[in-house]
Formats: sequence, C-alpha cells, structure tokens
Amino acid sequence: MTTHRLFLNGEWVDTGTHREIVDPGTGKAFAAISLTDRAGTRRAIEAAEAAREGWTKKTAMQRADILLAAAGEIESRREEIARTVTMENGKPYAQSNGEVSVTIDHLRWFAEEARRAYGRIVPHQAEGKRHLIIRRPVGVTACIAPWNFPLVLSARKVAPALAAGCPVILKPASQTPVCAVQFAECLEKAGIPKGVFQLIAGPAAEIGDELLENPAVRKISFTGSTEVGKSLIEKSAKTVTKLSLELGGHAPVLVFADADLDLAVEGALITKFRNTGQSCIAANRIYVEKSIYDEFLKRFAGKTKALKVGYGLEEDVDIGAMVNREGLDTALAHVQNAVDAGARLVCGGNAADVGSGGGYFLEPTVLADVPSSAECMIEETFAPVAPVVPFETEEEAIREANNTRYGLAAYAFTSDLNRAFRLSESLEAGTIGINDAVPSTSNCPFGGVKESGIGRELGSEGLDAFLETHHVSFGSVG
Repeated sequence: MTTHRLFLNGEWVDTGTHREIVDPGTGKAFAAISLTDRAGTRRAIEAAEAAREGWTKKTAMQRADILLAAAGEIESRREEIARTVTMENGKPYAQSNGEVSVTIDHLRWFAEEARRAYGRIVPHQAEGKRHLIIRRPVGVTACIAPWNFPLVLSARKVAPALAAGCPVILKPASQTPVCAVQFAECLEKAGIPKGVFQLIAGPAAEIGDELLENPAVRKISFTGSTEVGKSLIEKSAKTVTKLSLELGGHAPVLVFADADLDLAVEGALITKFRNTGQSCIAANRIYVEKSIYDEFLKRFAGKTKALKVGYGLEEDVDIGAMVNREGLDTALAHVQNAVDAGARLVCGGNAADVGSGGGYFLEPTVLADVPSSAECMIEETFAPVAPVVPFETEEEAIREANNTRYGLAAYAFTSDLNRAFRLSESLEAGTIGINDAVPSTSNCPFGGVKESGIGRELGSEGLDAFLETHHVSFGSVG
C-alpha cells in the first residue's frame, strides 16, 4: 500500500502521520495519505505568501503556459488518474475518464482566460482627470474540494486562481486525496514555482480554522454541504475573508406532456444516476405532467432496472459504489421514510450485493407518488434514488420546483418554446437545463442561488472570483 506525501513549498513531505484511503467498492484500504495539522497549514500559508509577489508578476501568458503544460501531463496519465478516481470515489471508470477530460478542458479554458483579465478606461467627468479600472489577483487562496467529483472540482478552483495570479493551497476531501496528489505531480512537472501551489490534508476543522483566521489568506473557495458553508460564512466575518461557495442542491426535473418522451426519460436517467446519484446537480425530484405520468414511469423504471450495478473498474458498469457506509445508510433511510409516508416503491430500494460484499452499493431506486412531506422531497438524497410525482398545471410544477431552500440546478423537458422561456425566467436555480441533462460547461458560469451558494465558477465569472477591482484616478500630470 502506497503512502502518498504532501506537496509543501515545492517539496514532497511525509509528515509521519497518515490516514488510510478506503476503496468504497471493496470496503478495504488501498493507499494512505500524509496529514498535516494547524501549524503545518500555517507554514504552507507563509510559503504561499512568500511566493505571491513573484507569481503575480508573471505575465498572463507565462501562467497560462504552466496550466497548459499541466493539462498535457494529466492527458498523458489519463488512464492512471481515472483509475484512481474510481478507486477513491467508487464511480464507474467511464465516468472517471470523463472527469479527467473535463479537468483538462477546465485547465485549458482558464489558461486562455488568463489573458482576458481586462480593465477599462472610464470617460472623465472633471477636466484634467483620467480614470482607469484595473484588476489584480486577490492574494493567497485556499481551495477546498469535495469527494464526489474530486479531480474536476479541484481543477475548477485551482485553475482560475492560478490564472489570475493567486498562490493556491488545495485541501482535498479526506476520502479522495490521491487524485489530488497526482494533480499536484502534474503541476510540479509543468513547472509551477515553489510555494505557488501546495497540497495539504488533515483534520478539516483544524485546517479550516487556520485558513479562516490567518490574515494572509484572502480567499477561500469551497464546495460542500450547505451546513459547512454557513459555518464558513460565520467564521469568515472575523477577517472578512472572501468566499466562493458551491453548496447543496435539490434539483427538480419537470417533464411536460409536449416533451419528446424518449429524450425526457433518457435525460432524467442521466441526471439522476450519473455519478451514482452523488452529485449536487443530480435530479432529486422528478415532476411529470399527469397525462403522461404512467407512461413516463413505465419507461423510466424499465431503463432504471436495466442499469448495471458493479465495481467501478468492471466493464459496462452504470452504477458504482457509494462513497461510504454512512451515505448508503442515509439513502436506505430516505427510501424507507418515503414508503412509510405513502410512496410506492417501483424498483430497487435495497443494498446491492456486489463482489466480495464489502463495498457500499445501492440498487438504483424509483419511488412513485411520493408525498411532499417525505424527507427525500425536502433534503438532498445523495444516492441513486429517484422520487417521481405527477402534476397537473405549469404553475403547480413551477411552484413545487421552487419549493426548496436550494437553487443549484433545475431541468425541464418541453417542446413549447414559449414555455421554455417562461421556465427559464421562473425556475430558481443557477443552472437550468431545457431539454439538456448535462448543461455544465467550462465556458459558462456555474453556481447556486438561495442556500446553494455564493459566487460563480467557470466561464469568465470563474476568473473574476479571484480578482480584485481597483480604480485609479489620475489628476493633472506634469
């Protein structure tokens, strides 16, 4: 079993304290990661601050070259890194390979965006004055990544921060740090200067407190639960640390009678069961117009039953392991709660026996006629569990879709263009997919409204998140 080191101030460091990394598909440890503490985090921050001026003075093209080289290194190690993602996270290999592809695209996108951190000249109002608006890097940045898309969600934070001229400290989730080690290896080989990028791992609360309280850290980008996000907001007030937060979701899918039913069924299947349902933008509530409800349910359940559950490195697996026992137990509890509340279990609903039986697998599950009081209709079910509910009017569908404290993503299937525009303007979500189950892309902003977060990643907005805006006023010169 390999013990992976941390990347601190340009060196690979074994701290002597380790945590084992468990493969959720087997329930067994396959690697270990070195851990740091609050004092080690402080030293990493000091190294980042020491490197800040030199990195800021690099030209945008120089920073871009390193990101492009890192993308090339990841491409050359694609199979190895994808296997690592599957072994840490449990998702099917094909989906891990897709995650590597999107990671490469993110790095290339922000390499290009580095040269587009434009300012502007503002027409003056007083004789003799001239006004410039310039944009500068915010400073030392901490990026805290989740376990569900461990590689790509690290890249969508690290790439724009580096592109903007910010030194970065990356803290991956404790379940999935090995692909972050490989990411760091690629950046090192690409020529990242000493201290500009560092990888830490260790106790979340201890590390988080140092990141929040140390005045040298001027920005934290976090993806994770809404509850942890709220804690970060509260603690950041002491130092007015800037935050970008991508938090929980509870995405609705609306299927109207005028939709292409084959497209709607396939789209709902993708957005629900991709990544084993462990996605903040996964479909959590599927609302179907009453006149097509039975037919949709029949087709959707049929395709769900055909999904192959298995270890992620096996051939043609659709549903992999859940990340841990806690997640599996919570999903089973949500299913039972819905059934107890009056929902009808159409298929699935049980833990799946795969391989040696040591992994954390759940049968893909469809629940019909789920009452709005069921837990799965109120809180995010991070699992392959699909609640399906009928509706009668567009107004009712929109009302139910928006009846949540979350607002990360929403989906709708319709062939009515006027309705599509009404839905675009009515659904309370940062990303809305109309006849599109996979709307996220490097060149468009991603983030939530309401309790799903603050700020945006990707697109030109993704670079903006790591830049400060400065006004320079010139009076008479000479």
